[in-house]
Amino acid sequence: MLLAAFFGVLVWASSHLAPVGDPDAPLHREISPAGTPVAGAHYIHESYRDAHTENMVTVVLADYRAFDTLGETVVVFAAGVGVFLVLARRKA
Repeated sequence: MLLAAFFGVLVWASSHLAPVGDPDAPLHREISPAGTPVAGAHYIHESYRDAHTENMVTVVLADYRAFDTLGETVVVFAAGVGVFLVLARRKA
């Protein structure tokens, strides 16, 4: 019963999404409904000026989100070391 209700909510929510390629979709706005600039518009307009790098994805990951990316890298590295230590453990 719970699974059917969840599926119904998913179908209802997906039917209210904007059509693919709609230029008036909320995703493509530069000003939010609250009247403030959207973060994505800042990245698009200011990424080259801030980092002098043409690849916007690199600017976002390496400059704007550097500490977050470093944290994710440390977590993946620690998980890899943990798996290695568990699998490399020898019986006494």
